This record gives sequence, C-alpha cells and structure tokens, in this order.
Amino acid sequence: MDVKMRMMDKKDNASLDYIYNQQKELSVFGGIGALLGWDQMTYMPKNGASDRSEHGALISKLSHERVVSDEFWNHIQNLSSNIDDLEEKDKHVVKRLEKDVGKSRKIPSDYVTRMVKTTTVSYQKWEESREKNDFSVFSPHLKKIVELEKEYCGYIDIPGPRYNSLLDGYEEGMTVDKLNKEFHFLKKNLIELLENIKNSSTYQNQINPKIRFPINIQKELTQGIIEKMSLSGDRSRIDVSTHPFTTSLGYDDVRITTSYKEDSPLFSFFSTIHEAGHALYELGMPQDEYKNTVISDSPSLGMHESQSRFWENMVARSTHFWKYYYPLFQQKMPDYFKNTSFDEWYAIVNRVQPSLIRVEADELTYCLHVILRFEIETDLMEDRISVDELPQIWNTKMEEMLGVTPTNDKEGVLQDMHWSGGSIGYFPTYAIGSIYSAQLFNQLTKDNPDTLNQISQGDFSSIIQWLDKNIHKIGCRLPADDIVKQCCGEGLNSNVYISYLKDKYYQLYDV
Repeated sequence: MDVKMRMMDKKDNASLDYIYNQQKELSVFGGIGALLGWDQMTYMPKNGASDRSEHGALISKLSHERVVSDEFWNHIQNLSSNIDDLEEKDKHVVKRLEKDVGKSRKIPSDYVTRMVKTTTVSYQKWEESREKNDFSVFSPHLKKIVELEKEYCGYIDIPGPRYNSLLDGYEEGMTVDKLNKEFHFLKKNLIELLENIKNSSTYQNQINPKIRFPINIQKELTQGIIEKMSLSGDRSRIDVSTHPFTTSLGYDDVRITTSYKEDSPLFSFFSTIHEAGHALYELGMPQDEYKNTVISDSPSLGMHESQSRFWENMVARSTHFWKYYYPLFQQKMPDYFKNTSFDEWYAIVNRVQPSLIRVEADELTYCLHVILRFEIETDLMEDRISVDELPQIWNTKMEEMLGVTPTNDKEGVLQDMHWSGGSIGYFPTYAIGSIYSAQLFNQLTKDNPDTLNQISQGDFSSIIQWLDKNIHKIGCRLPADDIVKQCCGEGLNSNVYISYLKDKYYQLYDV
C-alpha cells in the first residue's frame, strides 16, 4: 500500500510540474500575442496588416496546439482523477484547467488560424470603412466573421441558441434566456427613466455646452488621474488609439490607450479612467501561488467591465469626486471655469442626452446601446437578419430606444471595433459590468462609511484596497456571480442599478 501510494504521489508530482510549466509558457505566448495586438492598434504602419495577420496566426496556432495537446490533457486527467489528494491550490488550478482545456480541445487548430487571419485583416478594413464612411468596405469581412462564429458555435455546442456558446466564452454560465429576462427589465426601466427626465423642465432647458480643451491640457489631466489611481508608470503606459482599450503583456506590463478630441475633452478623461480601472484589475491579479496559472485571471468580461465602470461612473461621476477635481480643472482652464460654477459643471459631467455613439453615451442611456447590440447579435446568429441589413436595422433600433438616428455608417453601425475582432457575444458584458459596479459600490460604502469623504479628498487608497481584497485577488477561483454574491450577499441584480440611477438622475433633473 505504501509503495503504491508513493508511486501515485510521484506520478502526480510529475503531472503537477508539467501543467505548471505549460501554463507559464502559455502565459508567455499570451503576452507575445497581446504585444502584437497592442502594436497593431497603436504604432503599426497601415500596410503591415498582412504580415501581422501571419504573426498573430502563428502565435495563436502554437498556443492553441499546446493547450489541446494530448500530453497536456492526459496530465490534467491524471490529476483530476486524484483530485481529493491534491492541495487546495492545485485543486483550483486542475478544475479550472479541465474546464478550459476541455472546451479548447473542441476547436480545431486550423479554425484558430483562419479566425486570426480573418480578424487581423478585418480590423484594418473596419478602420478603412470608418474613414470612408462606407459599410460596404467592411461588410464582406464581417460576413466571414459571422460564418466563422457560427462554425465555432457548432464546435462548442452549448444547448439552446447558438449565441449561448458565444456568451459562455465571455460570461461563463450566462445564457440568452437569462439575459433576455435581465435586459427586458433593464430596457423597460431605462426607457421609462429617460422619458420622465425628458419631460422635466430641467432637461428641456438644458443647453448643449461648448467645451474645448487643448490636447496638451487633456494629456496633463489624464496623466494626473492615472497617477491618482496609483497606476504606476513602472508597470503601465498610456498611448493613443482609435478606440481606447487595455491589454496585459505581463504581470508588470499593462498598456492602456485613450483618444483626444479638442471639442470633447471629457471623452479622454473618462475613457482613461475607464481603462485605468481595467488596468488596476490586471495588475491586481493573484501573483503568489497562482502566478502564471489559469486562476490568475478574471472569471468573466462582465467582472472585468465592472471594474472599469466602477471607476468611471460610481467614482468619477460622483459629486464627491468633483469636490476634489473641480478646483484642479479650474486651475487648468481658468477662462472657461470663471463662468462655470460647481453645480453647472457637475450637471455637465452627468448630462443626460441620448447620443449616437456608445463610448460617448451618458451613464443613464449607456446600457440601451448595449442592449441594441445584443438584440442585433442574437438575430444575426439565428439567421433572422443578414449583415447587409445591419445599417438600416441599427438605425431603426436607435430611433426606437434612444430617439436618435445616425445620418451615416460611421456614427452608426461602424462605430465599434469589436465585430472586426470576432468579439460577437462580448457586448452584453458591458451591461453586466455596469450592474455589478453599482452593487459593488453600494457594498463598499456599507463596509467603509467614510468612502465618499475620502473620494472628496482625492484619496482612493482604501477603495483600491477593498477592490483588491474582494475582487482582484480572488482571480477566477470563483465564477463572477459567486464573487459578487460573496461580496454583496446577492448575485446580478438590475434593481440595485436602476435604483442608483433613479436616485441620482431624478435629483439632478428635479423629477
């Protein structure tokens, strides 16, 4: 018996060594792929897309082949069969690997190569399509992506609509049925809130503010806020891209981007805060015993989005935040602010005005933009609509939900880069993250009643510590909804989000 146990232990140890070595190398592959993607969206010459598609495809292929190799899978299965004999740390890693690798093994390597090549070229065509303001330039490439996504759904084959298989890749366990119920409630209440606000005299008398900040001032403000959020320059950097994003190249190398517009200075400020929220989450991932393992990651994109929306909206759009930042803005732009009081500025920051562009949408209407995309994506995947119909369908839904209609493709169907990268199923995570962010902030202020006072003093240290303990350091040892349940006492709850919006905006608009 003792000899058999020793042999089993030796075999298990060999398997543990193997899976941890593989995960470390896969982490390196991921960093290389992230670097290629970051370069493509920031500094790569336009004509480099063809070669870059080959670079990205090779890295993705090599990484995928390692993930789905029989040797890796056999070691995982060996450990899984003896799961009760493993230490707690190893149990978490093996269970997560078995689920993730089992799913990846359903995907052929040639599919991964085809998808990467297609999306790399597609992204360039999306940029060209936006520049020319012509959806027809991008549509043939989007058609290829939609067909590839349907092919992917066939491999994963989660019961129900095809879209379930796409959703699961971003928000594990989420289904169309669950989202339909959640989004039905959200859509109904958001439209009702919007209509009540539109009927208020405050809304009807609000003026479209004309704000212009020089780009150099915007850069000073964005640099200042990321330093205030403790985003160290030794571990991160900020650059410019068409669409702001965050990517992690390693535990001490996270890149964020923003975009500067002279006549829309708040865009760069809030998009930087948004991306900095993502970056803090990445930099806060478990680095002790879980470093370079599948546990040192976010459990879902909704959870990741909760971190960026938390900082962008719960913190940076609050009256307490502007008690600290309003004087700093006054110093930077004295000519503008000599005629703009604190209350007027706070109203501008939180101004409700249905807009055409999602990333420029106000806090109240933002999730309607997300629900629109969810409805379109589910219809696309179920063949209820075609790619060629998208511009018209998009415009119709914008009018129905938000009362505004795009006049061209650039401000309509071409505004987001996500579809060009094959990220169909991603958009719902923005709404899920928005809901989670309200729940997390609500719990934070209960756990630390001095939070609002600290924000008004420009002190975010206790917030970062709270998020680090309750969200960041958990990694994906638990599913996203379970992390929220553990922290807040309940999972996804749109009621909390709607209550937050109603309390804030009814007061602002005297409803």
